[in-house]
Amino acid sequence: MPTVEPLQLQTPLSSVPSIGPQRALLWSRLELHTCGDLLFYFPRDYELIPAATSLAELAQSAHRGLKTASVVGRVVESERRALADGRFVVNALIQDDTGYARLTFYNQPYRLDQLQRGARVMATGDFRATVSTIQMNHPRLIVLAEDEDPPGAGLQPIYGLTEGLKQAEVRRTVRTVLAGVIDEVPEVLPDDLRAKLQVGGIRAALRAIHQPADTNDRDSARRRFIIQELLVLQLALAMRRRRLTTDLRAPPLPPSPKINARIERIFPFALTADQQRAIEEVGQDMSRQFPMNRLLQGDVGSGKTVVAQYALLLAVAHQHQAAFMVPTEVLAQQHFQTLTKSLAASRVRLGLLTGGMSAVDRRTTLAALAAGELDLIIGTQALVSPDVEFAKLGLVIIDEQHKFGVAQRARLRRGGLDPHSLVLSATPIPRTVAMTWFGDLDVSQLKEKPPGRAPVHTYLSRDGWRDRWWQFVSDRLDEGRQAYIVAPRISAEAEPDTSSVERIYAELQAGPLRGFRLALLHGRLGSREKVDVIERFAQGRVQVLVTTTVIEVGIDVPNASVMTILGAEQFGLAQLHQLRGRVGRGGHPGYVCVFTDGPDDPQEHERLRAFAATEDGFALAEADVRMRGPGDLLGVRQTGMPPLRIADPLRDVAELEAAREVARELIDHDPELAVPGFERLRAQVLRRYGETLELGDIA
Repeated sequence: MPTVEPLQLQTPLSSVPSIGPQRALLWSRLELHTCGDLLFYFPRDYELIPAATSLAELAQSAHRGLKTASVVGRVVESERRALADGRFVVNALIQDDTGYARLTFYNQPYRLDQLQRGARVMATGDFRATVSTIQMNHPRLIVLAEDEDPPGAGLQPIYGLTEGLKQAEVRRTVRTVLAGVIDEVPEVLPDDLRAKLQVGGIRAALRAIHQPADTNDRDSARRRFIIQELLVLQLALAMRRRRLTTDLRAPPLPPSPKINARIERIFPFALTADQQRAIEEVGQDMSRQFPMNRLLQGDVGSGKTVVAQYALLLAVAHQHQAAFMVPTEVLAQQHFQTLTKSLAASRVRLGLLTGGMSAVDRRTTLAALAAGELDLIIGTQALVSPDVEFAKLGLVIIDEQHKFGVAQRARLRRGGLDPHSLVLSATPIPRTVAMTWFGDLDVSQLKEKPPGRAPVHTYLSRDGWRDRWWQFVSDRLDEGRQAYIVAPRISAEAEPDTSSVERIYAELQAGPLRGFRLALLHGRLGSREKVDVIERFAQGRVQVLVTTTVIEVGIDVPNASVMTILGAEQFGLAQLHQLRGRVGRGGHPGYVCVFTDGPDDPQEHERLRAFAATEDGFALAEADVRMRGPGDLLGVRQTGMPPLRIADPLRDVAELEAAREVARELIDHDPELAVPGFERLRAQVLRRYGETLELGDIA
């Protein structure tokens, strides 16, 4: 008989006797490859399992008001029947030594495979006793092996699964691995640090998170791992922040009364107090000898571009180049045209670099940039191409930062001194989320809106509104205003019942809006076509723009006052708010009405109700994170940052605050965590975030 090797943290799951090479492929879909991986695969939830009761005792306890119970029995018979309404029902009769229970499942035909004659099962759920049997509808079901003891009473973990992998198998394997390797797990947090954070040891926490004795045991274990995960992230951010202020060197680009006067002459309006404060903060940062690393976040229409323009011109005033990177070609073209007009009387030399340029134009622009013949370059991700070289780059501004990966942004920091960096976000970020994903940045906020912005009224459509709404749009067009109509898709060929710009464009042109000048805008158009459509709309030659979300950010047409959003249930809350920001930008009141596809009532959608209730982007951002999670709001995968496994910045505020405070204190005293006893914690920080946060030289 072959000897079974003892399990170790690095033992492949394929070598675990209960798994083997074939089933290990299922586990790999969950990114679980070793015993160590499985140990840190935490339950997503827990269920309270009552102790297994005999069927005879259950029949008696029904008279005492007991409603939920667990029973263990063997399947005597099972069947699947079709009902008259098209549904299916699976019935099974199970038996123990004392009686019978009937289990019923509606519209779950797969249950028949679990309830084969002779199978041994444990059923947990509500029940009722009849004269001859116990009836349970839709109980939680565990198929037990012949020699397997049923789970004991208490909290049972619920793990994320993949097709072919069952909950009972995961629980059983975790128990095996936990018993085999728990004594090998090294403690990452030194004793005094655990005492400071008020958390227990890692081995006790691992046992308790997988096999909690009670809810207090579970919560204590979860807090240990939440704190550890947030501490590792905050240490990485604190290391990066310190590195930016001590190791990197940037050209000092200080403001002066003369430079400020020259820049302010370009702005034909008074700045808000928020804009003035942000400009002062940017000026202070850029006057230092280490790189500015600032996040400028502001609500829709708060004037972030004005602050960005100040920073760009401050860099140019010191004979340094500045790069402005935006997420779309349409936005790059618009910024280029706007800056070309506002700087027409200056000597600033502007360039444009996008993926849609001709090869000749691209070569010319790259040569001018490398030779120092361009002061300011506006572009898309084309700016981070390997062949882009700057003669004297002093500032990088990135609009909608989370749409660019960390590695892409790092490519702009090539050669010589490091440029100053200003990140713009039109998606207001809740404080706790900013502390989590942008903890290495200083933050400026713009909450005030410039004077002259009209109110925007938001409506959720009701039955029978569609014809009335198109008449309202027609009336505004007759008054000289312009309108956006937004749909989630270009074409609806695959899903005929969904809103698409091509279908809506044809229907409106032939119906409610015939006689008005309509144009179509979407992502399949060429770059020049998109720019041409937007220019005609901005000049008033197009009255109605039927578009996808390509107008979500940066499009500024003050005369546009009406927006219709179709298929609104398919948009995120932050996206809806960005779209709404396209109207009411002039002196005319804005009107937005949202419609959903199919029979859904917009009033029934929590996200749409929140959207209609407030124009405060910061309040909506909080609501968006609550509903969808921070990863969806920020596009965390796109930032290049690993997702959090157990922590939640909105829920775990106290733990985040504690981790942030301790991390900054540790790095202030020991910037590289080189003190004996911190080797494992330091290694974990570098392993998880060293590459994405450019901490490689620390390693």
